[in-house]
Order: sequence, then C-alpha cells, then structure tokens
Amino acid sequence: MSTVLVVEDSPAQRAMIKDLLKGSGLKVTEAIDGVEALEKIVKDCPDVVVLDIVMPRMNGYEVCRRLKSDPKTQNVPVVMCSSKGEEFDRYWGMKQGADAYIAKPFQPTELIGTVKQLLRG
Repeated sequence: MSTVLVVEDSPAQRAMIKDLLKGSGLKVTEAIDGVEALEKIVKDCPDVVVLDIVMPRMNGYEVCRRLKSDPKTQNVPVVMCSSKGEEFDRYWGMKQGADAYIAKPFQPTELIGTVKQLLRG
C-alpha cells in the first residue's frame, strides 16, 4: 500500500485531505509543519508528499527545495496544495521542484487523481 505524507498546519484541512486519501485506499501519515515533515521523511520516506505552502517554522517551498536537493528524497513526488492560487504561486511552486500544484479549494477528484497519477510515475 502506498503512503502519502500530508503536511498541513490547519487541523480541519489536514483531516479532510487525510480522509479523502484514506478513502481511496492509501495509507496516510501527517505532519503539522515543514520541520516535522522533514523529520518524518528522513525516518520513513513516503511515496508522495502533499504539501501546504503557508506554515509555521518552515514553509512548503523550503521543504520542497530540501527534498529535491537531497539525493535520498529527490525522487519523492511532491504535490503542493495551497490557498495561494495565483499563476505566479503555481510557477514558483513548480520552480522549487514540485511535481504538481493544486489550488485550494480543490475538487476531491483532482487531489486523488493527481496523487494516484504520481504514484504510477
């Protein structure tokens, strides 16, 4: 079973994303900010990371940059999932190495479809 790490500082958003992904047959782990996310990824590397951008301690852009610059984690797909929905935000997210960018609010099928597509590689 594939594992998805959901990195989101809002408990409500985190629970919703977790429920959606679990409902589609995926194993889900959680982190509340970028620092916790990096700690979890080092210990137990997920198959995909769903990453919020605006978070305390370390933002999603920084997490993505660190993952993509580390040979051990550079091939882990990252889906940026953020309320920052402007074209510039999407461009900047992809420039940090994100494999996909979903603006909130999103359709559940968009998130699940994107994650499953990245899992197929």
